[in-house]
Amino acid sequence: MCIRDRNEKYVVNLRDVAIYHADDPFGGCSEKKLLQRGEMVLSEVNLSVAPGEFVYLIGRVGSGKSSLLKTLYAEVQLLTGKGYVAGFDLRRLRRKDIPYLRRRIGIVFQDYQLLTDRNVFMNLYYVMKATGWKREQEIRERIDRVLGLVELGAKSYKMPFELSGGEQQRLVIARALLNDPQVLLADEPTGNLDPVTADGIMQLFQKIASQGCAVVMSTHNTALIENYPARAVLFSKGRIREVDLKAELA
Repeated sequence: MCIRDRNEKYVVNLRDVAIYHADDPFGGCSEKKLLQRGEMVLSEVNLSVAPGEFVYLIGRVGSGKSSLLKTLYAEVQLLTGKGYVAGFDLRRLRRKDIPYLRRRIGIVFQDYQLLTDRNVFMNLYYVMKATGWKREQEIRERIDRVLGLVELGAKSYKMPFELSGGEQQRLVIARALLNDPQVLLADEPTGNLDPVTADGIMQLFQKIASQGCAVVMSTHNTALIENYPARAVLFSKGRIREVDLKAELA
């Protein structure tokens, strides 16, 4: 059984966690074997994120940012320490629990993974059907709401290839928001975007955080960090630590 976190003031709560990289899928082999075969990427990880917080994950390529995000959405199994995301206990999570966890978090990647043969509306419609929504009116109302939030309300009939890169990323964000997540996990979401488009995406993330959904975002873009200051966690030498962005960027 997946036990819920009693400390509801955090949507992400990691204590004394070590994160391992392993090629086995979640639950593919025992924890003992994973500990023996896996490569430890991070150790002594302590991180808490409250509802509505905006947190940057910064550090060099290969420093463990993506591995941490993958652990939070249960692509990588948590083997040591204590970890809770959106109320789910990552140490006691079973494979069958993962879809329920992912309904409470939103995930945004550089790779949009859109249905290229379906329009904007249908890209969202299929996700809602797959995650258990049944009433057509409620589905349509929810889709209209998230498209309005990401400013794509007038483009629901467009095909993905008819959208700009920034609009495609907005569609991905809309998809991530469909189930009203407690936290949005974004891995380099502006990496393929021009500066003006990236600014628009950052403003959207800030709006989402202001409405109570935490945003945890990995990035290398120091210009964005300077323009949109927020709490920051630095990944370096297998550890993480909170940093003063102004001092780091000075």
